[in-house]
Amino acid sequence: MTTLGVTGHSQLSERGAELVYRDLVEHVAGYPAEELVGITCLARGADQLFADAILDRGGRLEIIAPSIDYFDHISDEQQRARCTAFRQRAASVHTLPHAHAGSAAYLAASELLVDRCDRLIAVWDGGDSSGTADAVAYARSLGREITIVWPEGAERVSF
Repeated sequence: MTTLGVTGHSQLSERGAELVYRDLVEHVAGYPAEELVGITCLARGADQLFADAILDRGGRLEIIAPSIDYFDHISDEQQRARCTAFRQRAASVHTLPHAHAGSAAYLAASELLVDRCDRLIAVWDGGDSSGTADAVAYARSLGREITIVWPEGAERVSF
C-alpha cells in the first residue's frame, strides 16, 4: 500500500488548476490503483484536484477534517456539493476534535496527514508564508519524502 498525502495552495487560477491536475494525474499514474491511498483535508484548490486524481486513478480516498464545523461554513453551493460528493466516495473521514476551523485546527490536520502518509505531494510555489510551507517544513523535519508540484504557468489568485 502506498499512501500519498497532499498539501497545497487553495487559490489557483483556472489555468493553474488545469496544469496542477495534469501533473497530479501523471504522478499518481505511477502507482497501482489497488495499492493507492490518498489523504487530503479537502480544501478547495490543490486538495480537491488531488482527490480527483486519486479517485480517477481508482485509488482509495481518506479525508481529514480539521474541525467539527469544517464543512458547515462552506458558503459556495458548488463547493459544498463537491465536498459532499467527495465525502460520499471516501473510504474514511476522520474529524479532529477542534470545535471550530482555524489556524490551530489546520496545522493539526496537516501534521496528522503528514504523519499518516508515505510521501507528501506539495502543490507549492515555494513561498514561505503559507500553511503549505508549514506542512512541508513539518514533513522535512520527519524525513518524509516530498514531491513538489508547481508546473510552469501555474499561479495563485486572490478570491
